[in-house]
Amino acid sequence: MKSNQDVLIVLFLSIGITASVVLTTNLVWAGPENNTLIQLQRTQNMSANTNSTNIVLVHGGWADGSSWGKVITILKDAGHKVIAVNMPLHNLADDVATVKRAVELVGKPVILVGHSYGGEVITNAGYNNPNVTGLVYIAAFAPDEGQSLSNFVSPKDFPQEFLMLDSAGLAYINPAMFHDRFAQDVDPTEAYIMAVAQKPFNASTFAEKSGPPAWKQLPTWYQISTSDLMIPPDAQQKFAKQMNATTISINASHASYVSHPNEIAKLILDAAKGKTTQ
Repeated sequence: MKSNQDVLIVLFLSIGITASVVLTTNLVWAGPENNTLIQLQRTQNMSANTNSTNIVLVHGGWADGSSWGKVITILKDAGHKVIAVNMPLHNLADDVATVKRAVELVGKPVILVGHSYGGEVITNAGYNNPNVTGLVYIAAFAPDEGQSLSNFVSPKDFPQEFLMLDSAGLAYINPAMFHDRFAQDVDPTEAYIMAVAQKPFNASTFAEKSGPPAWKQLPTWYQISTSDLMIPPDAQQKFAKQMNATTISINASHASYVSHPNEIAKLILDAAKGKTTQ
């Protein structure tokens, strides 16, 4: 009898030790650092399971990622994973690096979408990037190699007192002029909030040279704002033509993605499907 009791004691001790090892292992892998890895793995698995295209939205000057809010909701409801980056807007190189990190984070396939200056950013961030499958330009710059924003628009082209520079050379749009110049078809209260929350843009970026363009490598889509007072519609038409982009025109201000989110979201969804005809 004593021998049987000894066997039972050893058996219970073995079970207890095994359970302790398993519990300890699980607790270690549930640490803060590994939670991030687990979450990323789950995200990647979800993306693979749904076979959806990931979408990275890139704002322009005097805006941030939250300005895409209406478009984000539509894209999410359509089943896509979306990241709206927040760029520092201090220089082109840092902004391009920010977008590249977002593309790397979500994994392929990725559609890059850029508004205004964000078009120059995706032109550079998408170049030779194996994760990117298409580019969408929303009333955006699409320079060729060696060109800069100033080849198309210069601060001197804006009305007097339109831009206000701080001590570091970062430019703000005069809030009193924001609605009528940047977002004339946006609800005045919403435009006022955009003006108050605007992110300043380094004026020196106007002269920075763009690198080899991704639009020479990838399919492109372009939305022209025919009532744009920031980037001339004629320049937008030239960008779309040089890229042979699938193009739509909207009677919209520069802030077309805020005033016409349904049309903009549809263009992005067409790009995600690879649809190149209107």
